[in-house]
Amino acid sequence: MALGYIRVSTFRQTEGESLDVQRRQIELIAELEGYHLETIFVEAGQSGSKPLAKRPEGAKLLATVKPGDIIIAVKLDRTFRDVADAANTLTRFKKQGIGLYLRDLGGDVTRDAVSELVFGLLSSVAAFERQRIAERISDVKADQRKRSRYLGGDVPFAHRLVERDGIKHVEPDFGLLATIRDLRGKGYSTRKIAGHLTQCGASVSHHAVARGLRRFDL
Repeated sequence: MALGYIRVSTFRQTEGESLDVQRRQIELIAELEGYHLETIFVEAGQSGSKPLAKRPEGAKLLATVKPGDIIIAVKLDRTFRDVADAANTLTRFKKQGIGLYLRDLGGDVTRDAVSELVFGLLSSVAAFERQRIAERISDVKADQRKRSRYLGGDVPFAHRLVERDGIKHVEPDFGLLATIRDLRGKGYSTRKIAGHLTQCGASVSHHAVARGLRRFDL
């Protein structure tokens, strides 16, 4: 029995290996190889950052497949998270007598020594590429923060969101800081300052007030 597995990261992915394209490729492989395709597990809107066993449909696939079955997938990086996930799962399949057909490797990687070698190499390359992408994203975000660009989420305490030239920035709320400085000068504790601000409609904890005092040296 053959079981298919397909995945896309977003529900409305229209470029690259879409769900429909992957489905047709798996059906064609099953027909050409003479496999009886029982079902295809569809992982829609699921990031590849999770191991196969931790994805909803991936977990169902692993619970369903039996010795003697073969899993058909289109690409290595749509099936596994990284080199460790790929290697561990492949080892498990080989021990249990389960086949794994990957179209981008040209066949069943559990039975072909050359395919298994390529499998290991591509797993390493895929892991390296994901790490490089994560590093680039981190670098871009760090640069945006240095320039006070708004990256989403809650605006930090004692700051406000402003828009200049169509770009959102986060900058200190000098009016609020002046109020905090005045209350601090009157001997208010952080709890009293937080209480006063809450009464004025700016709900905040005394911990946030304390952090703001330290940050702006008030």
